[in-house]
Amino acid sequence: NKPWKRLKTVLKYSPFMVSFRKHYPWVQLSGHAGNFQAGEDGRILKRFCQCEQRSLEQLMSDPLQPFVPAYYGIVEQDGQTFNQMEDLLADFESPSIMDCKMGSRTYLEEELVKARERPRPRKDMYEKMVAVDPGAPTPEEHTQGAVTKPRYMQWRETVSSTSTLGFRIEGIKKADGTCNTNFKKTQELEQVTKVLEDFVDGDRGILRKYVARLEELREALEKSPFFKTHEVVGSSLLFVHDCTSLAKVWMIDFGKTVALPDHQTLSHRLPWVEGNREDGYLWGLDNMIHLLQGLAQS
Repeated sequence: NKPWKRLKTVLKYSPFMVSFRKHYPWVQLSGHAGNFQAGEDGRILKRFCQCEQRSLEQLMSDPLQPFVPAYYGIVEQDGQTFNQMEDLLADFESPSIMDCKMGSRTYLEEELVKARERPRPRKDMYEKMVAVDPGAPTPEEHTQGAVTKPRYMQWRETVSSTSTLGFRIEGIKKADGTCNTNFKKTQELEQVTKVLEDFVDGDRGILRKYVARLEELREALEKSPFFKTHEVVGSSLLFVHDCTSLAKVWMIDFGKTVALPDHQTLSHRLPWVEGNREDGYLWGLDNMIHLLQGLAQS
């Protein structure tokens, strides 16, 4: 076993692996590090998802194209299939990165219906619930030591700013290497404002650049045929800035972005009522722009 241990050590600290970890710190924020690999020519590979493939292919000819990763098709590597995308961090020096999940819910209506069809109690979801709030389960759920998936899915949104602002912070990694994903109960406006101010270290110049980029994104969203005809759930905005004052925002994660039935469109601002498929994406973006504008001017 000793030669294998030595090889593992060499691989762990090889220049490529160190470079990969340094270059793709946002992977740590996503919670799905195993989904990504380094591609050729500075591209990245993300484990294949047909929803994401369809979305990215359509977005390449949509007004949203400048706000999403460039898509380079499907590749096979080590017996696995990947979607090949642009490396969004290529132009940054030791960036600070934030992942914000957009919308008023992070599950599809179909997921909720399917979960209701077989509402079996789940211990894993009970454990996740009590880890965030020990008082959240009902006495009956405490006795069972389990909650159903629909109960967990709907409860999860109520404890974060998803329910109050239409977006929630998933994770932040700063240029100094510190990483924080403990935002599950960050709900109130004052809490979110403090996190965002800390993310940019109070730099008003960076805040103004983020606001300008988000306003451009909002304009593109309101013109986008793709956005009007799709339910965009579980998608994130990736914020990136560095010490050179370069600051950009992109839409990422389209694994739960699905086309609406023929002739249906969404406002993306109306409250969700089961059946209307509204996702609250623009409501969340409006709130985020307003909040960042206030910080930039304060």
